Amino acid sequence: MDPCSTDFFTRDTLKVAQDLVGARLVRARSDAESFVGRVVETEVYTQDDPAFHGWNLYDAETGTLRKEGRGADLFSAPGLGYVYLCYGVHWLLNVVTEPEGTGGAVLIRAVEPLEGIEAMRARRGPDRRDVELTNGPGKLTEAFDVDDAFHQTELTGPPLYFEAGGLLDDETLTTSSRIGISKGIERPWRFFIEDHPFVSPATPSAQNS
Repeated sequence: MDPCSTDFFTRDTLKVAQDLVGARLVRARSDAESFVGRVVETEVYTQDDPAFHGWNLYDAETGTLRKEGRGADLFSAPGLGYVYLCYGVHWLLNVVTEPEGTGGAVLIRAVEPLEGIEAMRARRGPDRRDVELTNGPGKLTEAFDVDDAFHQTELTGPPLYFEAGGLLDDETLTTSSRIGISKGIERPWRFFIEDHPFVSPATPSAQNS
């Protein structure tokens, strides 16, 4: 399968997030077996969203963007990585969406591991069950050896990229509020495969309010 192109990401963020569910995330390694996983959960963040890292950087009245901090990178070219450290512990992987100058990104929340599972277990801990390897955004970056080195790098080819996929006949795409946020909790911008064992177990934010 060919990697998803820049055009794939130069679209409405909600559409990209839905289309990434069922796609394959590939972490190619020249000196070892590649890591491959099927995306089962994503979240959407856009420039008009109070939970967006680039919130308030863009002034709609003047059409100007304040390039302050890492959040400004969310307005960069589509298909680039946006990787940040959550709570000072976990790297989280996002891919920038929308045409350059418009802020948007999709967070990859969970994948089903397909290849390189034993190497993932070695990175996550030898006693981890398969279902615990990648069922959360910080877990999957640790398993796939993804860190700050992939921030603002192209995710449209090796060493880290996506291959288009889709839902299986017996799978259903469903939504909820996003997880771990305190603003914008009313937006049903989390997309996941219903009842899939590798979807993250955390509770959607709207259910905690």
